[in-house]
Amino acid sequence: MTRTLDRLSAATADLDPPFAALDAGTLRRNAGDLVRRAGGTPIRVASKSVRSRAVLEAVLGSDLTGGAGEHTGFRGIMAYSLREAIWLAGHGARDVLVGYPTADRGALAQLAEDATLRESITLMIDSTEHLDAIDAASTRRAGLRVCIDVDASLRIGPVHVGVRRSPIRTPDDAAALARAALAHGFAVVGVMFYEAQIAGLPDSSAPVTWMKKLSAAELRSRRRAGVAAVESHTGPLEIVNGGGSGSLEVTSADPTITEVTAGSGLYVPTLFDRYRAFRPDPALFFALAAVRRPAPTIATLFGGGYIASGPAGASRVPTPVWPSGLRLLRNEGAGEVQTPVTGAAARSMRIGDRVWFRHAKAGELLERFDAVHVVDADGAVTAVATYRGEGQCFG
Repeated sequence: MTRTLDRLSAATADLDPPFAALDAGTLRRNAGDLVRRAGGTPIRVASKSVRSRAVLEAVLGSDLTGGAGEHTGFRGIMAYSLREAIWLAGHGARDVLVGYPTADRGALAQLAEDATLRESITLMIDSTEHLDAIDAASTRRAGLRVCIDVDASLRIGPVHVGVRRSPIRTPDDAAALARAALAHGFAVVGVMFYEAQIAGLPDSSAPVTWMKKLSAAELRSRRRAGVAAVESHTGPLEIVNGGGSGSLEVTSADPTITEVTAGSGLYVPTLFDRYRAFRPDPALFFALAAVRRPAPTIATLFGGGYIASGPAGASRVPTPVWPSGLRLLRNEGAGEVQTPVTGAAARSMRIGDRVWFRHAKAGELLERFDAVHVVDADGAVTAVATYRGEGQCFG
């Protein structure tokens, strides 16, 4: 990481913080490593973890369709918003799975009335209420593609391990929803099982490792039965999706899976530092400038309060990584306008000096910046727009 930050610092010396910088070489290596870890299973890129159309194009290909980029192991996009999916389709994306259900009536009506959008975008459902919401938005439903989100959490007696997502859990549940969707005139093309307790949980202890193995074995059996139950009504499914950057090897080893999803592994935020399945290689950073010296051992930086989503706590705050040895103040943390840091390196900091940080979660950082400065191996810097820089905000 030190060499990466040296390269980023030299290349961006003329830029005034705060700004975000992405090391292109590290991004390419991370993309290649994701493909290797997926073992030949196509990877759908999670746009929530990227949030820059230019970076999506670099991974998938210039027209966002996949197969034309540097890494042909990537195919399709998992969007987090229907309006985002429509926007991406307007820029050429032709395989967009919306990873979350929507109640956006305007977007649903727009989707239903456009043949290209209907062919390019797959909606996520987990209840008949979603079917009713789609019906209410437009009278045109023939050809609308839907995917059933099946709960992939681990249940041990009354204990629920994983995230709270879909109420659909059993093969019978999934088959019943598939029948209802078909009766509404929708095309059921896929099922998704997101095992957050495996993909999103670092290998922090022996009990966690044991839980992950137990969950993977349980889910493999239930996934196979669930897919079979749905296919008994739909025929062969196009999409059987699962996994994330933290579980590519485990998920792709299941022969029922047709694709895995990954995105955070491209940038590698701090929440991925404790995984054993792969070696973290951070590619995305942000720089802040010192604007105050309130005490000999404290430097105050402008900006920095980029707190990641999830349970509030130390794991969600940004981490100063260069100069080494700096840390946030416990009673102030990272602030929206100012972030004080302390440590030996703070003693010698002057007004205008930089501190480099890493964010806790991948794409969320780019909601704070209009552009990300991409640095190539030769030191060339290209500013590419984030979603925000293109005037887009999807949630």
